[in-house]
Amino acid sequence: MGRQEDMALLVEKLMSSRENIRNIGTVAHIDHGKTTLSDTLIAAAGLINPELSGKVQLMDYEDQEQDRGITINAANISMAFDYDGKKNLVNLIDTPGHVDFTGEVIRAMRAVDGVILVVDAVEGVMPQTETVIRQALREYVKPVLFINKVDRIIKELNATQEQMQEKFVKVIAQVNMLIERNAPAQFKEKWKVRIEDGSVSFGSAKRKWGVSVPYIKKTGITLKDTYNYLREDKQDELAKKSPVSEVVLQMVVDHLPSPIEAQKYRIQKIWGGDRETEVGKAMESCDPNGPLSMVITDVSVDPHAGDVATGRIYSGTIKNGGLVVLTGSKKEIKIQKVGIFMSNDFLTISKAQAGNIAALVGIKDIYAGETVSTHEMKPFESFMSRVEPVMTIAIEAKNPKDLPKLIEVLRKLAKEDPNLRATINQETGEHLLSGMGELHLEVNVYRITTTNKVPVQTSAPIVVYHEAINGTSQTLETKSPNKHNKFKMRALPLDKKIFDNLIEAKIEGKLKLKHAETIAKLQAAGFDTDTSKKVWAISNGSVLIDRSRGVQALHEIRELVIEGFMDAMAEGPLAKEKCQGAVIELEDAILHEDSIHRGPAQVLPAITRGIFATMLQAGAVLFEPKQILSIMVPENYMGAASRELGSRRVQITEMRTEGDSSVIIGKAPVKELIGFSSTMRSATQGRAVWTAEYYGYEMLPKELQASTIKEIRKRKGMDEEVKSWQFFVD
Repeated sequence: MGRQEDMALLVEKLMSSRENIRNIGTVAHIDHGKTTLSDTLIAAAGLINPELSGKVQLMDYEDQEQDRGITINAANISMAFDYDGKKNLVNLIDTPGHVDFTGEVIRAMRAVDGVILVVDAVEGVMPQTETVIRQALREYVKPVLFINKVDRIIKELNATQEQMQEKFVKVIAQVNMLIERNAPAQFKEKWKVRIEDGSVSFGSAKRKWGVSVPYIKKTGITLKDTYNYLREDKQDELAKKSPVSEVVLQMVVDHLPSPIEAQKYRIQKIWGGDRETEVGKAMESCDPNGPLSMVITDVSVDPHAGDVATGRIYSGTIKNGGLVVLTGSKKEIKIQKVGIFMSNDFLTISKAQAGNIAALVGIKDIYAGETVSTHEMKPFESFMSRVEPVMTIAIEAKNPKDLPKLIEVLRKLAKEDPNLRATINQETGEHLLSGMGELHLEVNVYRITTTNKVPVQTSAPIVVYHEAINGTSQTLETKSPNKHNKFKMRALPLDKKIFDNLIEAKIEGKLKLKHAETIAKLQAAGFDTDTSKKVWAISNGSVLIDRSRGVQALHEIRELVIEGFMDAMAEGPLAKEKCQGAVIELEDAILHEDSIHRGPAQVLPAITRGIFATMLQAGAVLFEPKQILSIMVPENYMGAASRELGSRRVQITEMRTEGDSSVIIGKAPVKELIGFSSTMRSATQGRAVWTAEYYGYEMLPKELQASTIKEIRKRKGMDEEVKSWQFFVD
């Protein structure tokens, strides 16, 4: 029996010791050393040769990850450690640091209770560092800090001991500022990281050494000694005396919570049900004997086993052959196998208990976010954020006979990655693949062509725009095709703060009328009490409100009005792009007394045309997606980098000096970042390093509106000119 199988048996045995379990993730900016640190922990658990740790990159199992030197997939592993006379079980998820794979980080945060935030000692807190710490704190996940690559301070900056410590203090202050701003109110002070209590450690994951105040007390190796070891290049000697795996493990066990502790406060955030019910109490107490409650955070499609769903068990126990219910689809399913992941390897166990991360085989057509249970229960809150696909490519099989296989592969990829969307253009029949950026799409095209052996050809990337309004329309009247039904409506822009709150609260779709919970959510978002009771539907931050009074039979066509609104918001009047931030108010309606004359064929076109008319009269405009671009470039290439940014409409918000390099931070339109990599490398002779972080949508400059609308309409096979609002009401 191999080491992994031995570990699987040990993991299953330790799953019942809930106070000694730690569900953790590693999070960081790209290339700050998460995966290398994970390797050192895996080696300490005896799963890989210690000589290979930092080189084998076990958690980067896909060939693309090895070739590109970045993490693309969130990878799970379960490890057993001896610490302080006890056996501890650590379920670790190594997450990506590149903005294009932010969705992987968001989903992983639902499964863990604590994170090791890894920060490069020289680069410090970068934009993606801020993003991942916010994502963790939003899910009530507690952080500890590992300052990595400390040897760079000596080698590259030739710093004194005082300067090294100043670097540490600066990083800690930046991290604590983020914690203070984003942590739950009751933990703003408690969760701050501190050198003196050991919630901060320093070291080099690659060179395998680490130090922290508690470990200094154990070994007697002070920060001054550490500095001297680095000066004399005796890092191997330091690694033997103060191994990074022991320092980090001590930090994890002493400062990150067990599931018993974490679930007491996390359940109220991630589950909106009644905590006094049987399942609510079982989750808060992490009861393995209570009803099963599990949230799926990741799905992979195995060619032999089918869908393999990984998730966190919050209460109950799940066994091989057990029956469970998917709360979303209401389907009852028999579990074929329960297992754990060791990087890319699935190892079968007989059962998994509350407080653990486990994988299930045998659940067909399951998606990330699904709630699995044995009892009737409210599903877990959605963990999808406002991060959404901003770039699209058209994709087709080079050989027509491969089309069925391409469709199957696209379906599989979209299931594994909820931030990837595969759709069909109904007019042209093209398959469209939408992702978070050029790299995200490149990675998935590689998976289609190389991993799944389907040769394809793709179009140049297309940016996904949104449509919105910047004014208020008059009240306009629209008629159904048979002229027997009339609707009066108007459009006005939604307040920016309310829009942000709706997106943050993930309020979407048709709403229940006069439902107390829904009204409370809308009031919390910023609507007044009266309006909250009249909101019928929400689509991407656009709102349908019924302002009518005493209209006969309106309730009978409510579903059709909502459907017409959702259709209009999915494909707006300017260029059939998704709409955002518009309020559509239905002010009055005159309906035919015979229901046969007010069916879908009459109501749907009347509503969509009326909405289009009001939006156009209110001043419909295009919004473009933007990213926060952070570039580090040597000072002598600063001019070349600035010129390149200036030519791409980048709005620079901050410039600062770090050592002999300059850091430029700015807001960049996604469209202008197409082809950015090659031109920036050329302009700086490959010396610039940059990352991007999703920002959101902002209005496209006035001078670009008409040409961009024309370009999109032409690409979609529409008339190049937008019809006037009168066209839709005449």
